[in-house]
Amino acid sequence: MMKNFFTKNVTTKKVLTLALAIMAITPAFAQGGATAISNAASDITDYWDPVKLILKAVGGLVGFIGGLRVYNKWTNGDQDVNKEILGYGGAMIFLIVVPEFVTAFFA
Repeated sequence: MMKNFFTKNVTTKKVLTLALAIMAITPAFAQGGATAISNAASDITDYWDPVKLILKAVGGLVGFIGGLRVYNKWTNGDQDVNKEILGYGGAMIFLIVVPEFVTAFFA
């Protein structure tokens, strides 16, 4: 019984010592906070222009398809044309405005 207690105690000490050693070594491998943030911002800036162009293209496509659907409903005499205009117009405006907002945020 006593041997089991000492074995558990030694194992616990080894685990705690290992955890303490890992926590002491970890800051040596970490980047500074400002360096990491500036690296992430530069990476985002590098990829942002193509993503912005794609988002604008998707916004234009959504607007075109929305315009066709609204025209189709309008010529068929549907009553919910206003709801359709608001839905597709809002989606198109969102896809056009968000890239500009994010550009201003990271500039």
